Amino acid sequence: MRTRLAVFYALLFLLAGVLLLALSYTLLVSLLLPAARPPAKLITPQEQALLGLCKPLPTSPSLLAQCKHLIAIVGGGAQSRGDTLAALREASAIGLVAVTVAAAGLGWLVAGRALRPVRSLTEAARQASELRLGQRLALSGPDDELKELADTFDVMLERLDAAFTSQKRFVANAAHELRTPLTAMRTAIEVTLSKPTRTPEQLEAMAERVKRSVERAEATVEALLALATSEIGPAAQEPVDLATAAEDALDATNAAIGERHIKVEATLEPALARGDRVLLERMIANLVENAVRHNNPGGWIGVRTLQQNGSAVFEIANTGPSVSAEQIPALFEPFVRAKERLNSADGVGLGLSIASAIARAHNATITARPGAGGGLEMSVAIPTGA
Repeated sequence: MRTRLAVFYALLFLLAGVLLLALSYTLLVSLLLPAARPPAKLITPQEQALLGLCKPLPTSPSLLAQCKHLIAIVGGGAQSRGDTLAALREASAIGLVAVTVAAAGLGWLVAGRALRPVRSLTEAARQASELRLGQRLALSGPDDELKELADTFDVMLERLDAAFTSQKRFVANAAHELRTPLTAMRTAIEVTLSKPTRTPEQLEAMAERVKRSVERAEATVEALLALATSEIGPAAQEPVDLATAAEDALDATNAAIGERHIKVEATLEPALARGDRVLLERMIANLVENAVRHNNPGGWIGVRTLQQNGSAVFEIANTGPSVSAEQIPALFEPFVRAKERLNSADGVGLGLSIASAIARAHNATITARPGAGGGLEMSVAIPTGA
């Protein structure tokens, strides 16, 4: 690229130089150097011979005077004009070649300087790996296309770094979560099989514990798949009424709400958003399930949907264990639960992570804050143009 740019610059300069010299030569011929006039009178053979001695002009005073007189009679325009134009053409050709070579050299230097950010970008891309994603170009200089490209590359590296870090943490947490039910199953089986005389009741108890562990492992795997699907983004764009999704989510958790004697207050106004219907309904369902699961017996849940400031808004609040403001960001991380909420019935800790991933995929804003009497107050705002 550098060589091609240097050659291209030199050719452009050569073409411009040729055109400029042609124009200058034409103007010089037509304006500055008048055409040769015919001699004022015919010259004799003696004067013709003397004219040959006058080039170059002699140093003898008498001969010099005769030459000047003869030149005045004949007019030295034709020969002098031809000599001048020939000298001009020769000097112009030499100068044009020399300056073209210099232009090629300068073009090489300028192209190298202009392509320096590209070389830095190439080197950073070559060195980028899972272990060196923290490297940044941090290109300085004028705000041009190359700086924009370098800044975009830095943003891409930052996202990749965050993605790899999240992936490592996610895999480690997932392995830990899956190890728990597998360990419980193995322990139950080993304890039962170690008894010399096993009764049918003991085998049934062992099978029940294994069943619960399998169900927990299945729930974890399904949640992992749902989270992966959410992070890919919406597969379709269609109108979705958040009020309808909220009503369906409340209906789906009606049994759990009844068992825990939770009071529900719902104000469901039409709130139309555009996005993947399955993902948005899953997001609302996860938030409702989270509010029901982490609630006090005889507690309260408030649900509201509305159209506000060009966004479809879903709001939910619930009573429950107190959560500090410092804990809230961590609740949206995979497999993270507040310490006050950890128990065997709290799920696998992916509900809010899935909801957050779906919100990001739809350019939505999801916020949470501690409730005045415990629990959480959460809000999701989906731009209507998302």
